[in-house]
Amino acid sequence: MALAGESDSLWVTLIDRWIYVFMAALFIATTLAGFIPDSLDKIAAVEAGQRPPFPPVLHVHAVLMGSWLMLLLAQTTLMATGNANHHKKLGLASFVLAPAIILTGIILVPTIYGQVWDAVQTAPPDMVDAARGGLAIRTDVMLLQMRAGLLFALFVFLAVRARRTDSGFHKRMIILATLVPLPAAINRIAWLPATMPESPLMLDILTLILISPMFFWDLFRLGRVHRAYIVWFALWLPAVVAVHLLWGSDWWQATAPRLLGYP
Repeated sequence: MALAGESDSLWVTLIDRWIYVFMAALFIATTLAGFIPDSLDKIAAVEAGQRPPFPPVLHVHAVLMGSWLMLLLAQTTLMATGNANHHKKLGLASFVLAPAIILTGIILVPTIYGQVWDAVQTAPPDMVDAARGGLAIRTDVMLLQMRAGLLFALFVFLAVRARRTDSGFHKRMIILATLVPLPAAINRIAWLPATMPESPLMLDILTLILISPMFFWDLFRLGRVHRAYIVWFALWLPAVVAVHLLWGSDWWQATAPRLLGYP
């Protein structure tokens, strides 16, 4: 019995140490599963002249997001292996990466929207309706992009602010902040159930499923919901409700172009 108890304790200790590494690796796997096939299809479409080339800011944003994910994996691995000093030093990179990600996102959203807008204006008469349908979808998708940018910035700020005073909150909130933009990858995984473009409901459900390994392990170990999840959900849920209320609405379809300077 003692040996069984020691074995159980060892497994618990290992999971406590490596659950955050697992989450970082899961986020990377999700991103690759979504973006690699999608990117290959779009590259082929560009080469066939079926869509415009990727804007440079898209490449920059992709590199920055990839760097953030790799930083998360490195940071969680350093803590799991007891290299706290290296973790603190490498963490300084987040002070550059996070603002750069937010800035390129602010530039990217109107840039992509502008490409779709231009496509509507130059579409042949028999393709105008299809082009307008694509623009309507892009207008709704802007809601997800705006939500991701605002919440990512807010959650990273909360995580960084707590790094010296509450390490448990800090490490969980960094992972929860990284979760926020992942619907962009989830939406590109063709074999997952989907409600897009009619509704982002399934994206939001799959987002919660993606974080569930860490959440339920914490619930098992702590016997309660950690404060980081309460703060995250209290801010995430109203943003989700706002997106669903605006999704497909005539008001948003009319307002979004004006916000970007289009008639």
